[in-house]
Amino acid sequence: MASTAPPILPISNAQPAGAASATAVAGGEAPANNPAFRAFINNLSVSLRNGLDQRRPWSELTDRSAFSKPESFSEATLRVRKNFSYFRVNYYAVVSLILAVSLLTNPFSLILLIGLLASWTFLYLFRPADQPLVILGRTFSDFETLALLSAFTVFTIFLTSVGSVLVSALMLGVAVVCLHGAFRVPEDLFLDDQENSQATGFLSFLRGPAVAAAAAVPSVGARV
Repeated sequence: MASTAPPILPISNAQPAGAASATAVAGGEAPANNPAFRAFINNLSVSLRNGLDQRRPWSELTDRSAFSKPESFSEATLRVRKNFSYFRVNYYAVVSLILAVSLLTNPFSLILLIGLLASWTFLYLFRPADQPLVILGRTFSDFETLALLSAFTVFTIFLTSVGSVLVSALMLGVAVVCLHGAFRVPEDLFLDDQENSQATGFLSFLRGPAVAAAAAVPSVGARV
């Protein structure tokens, strides 16, 4: 007598589109693999390298023979303007170093700041517009996501030590730059470099990544 086995039903592991989107957004895989995010990072790294190529030799920055006390406040202001025009990239590097040291000596503030930047990057700026944000089974609209991120930003900057650390580091960096610029005597050979550097400042490296991000993520403007 032949035995009849019950038919084997096919098993599918496919997930609904909403669940797959929620998993991708919650796990962070979709934003990390986003072409817009990769293009932004690549353009930023290339622009940073190009900007750092404009830095002056550090030996010129620390040349002791070129330091003298300014005779008046107007002379000190003029020196700061000329030295900033020539040592722009070096000054930005000094301020960035002071900011980095301040954050490294305050690991709690550093963790909060990294979390804040990561939240804006992965949950809003580079999140695909067709993938809603889902947390604990609840779907958040773009307006709700923006409101939550804004509240988190206000809490992080004003109600924790992050704001005081950033402001203190920036004030210290600006003070160091102004002090160096006031006591560093500009030389005549700086003049041609100052005229040529007016159109191409170090902060121009932000234009490339900003344009690439705006072109690659057209939905960000529509969300706001």
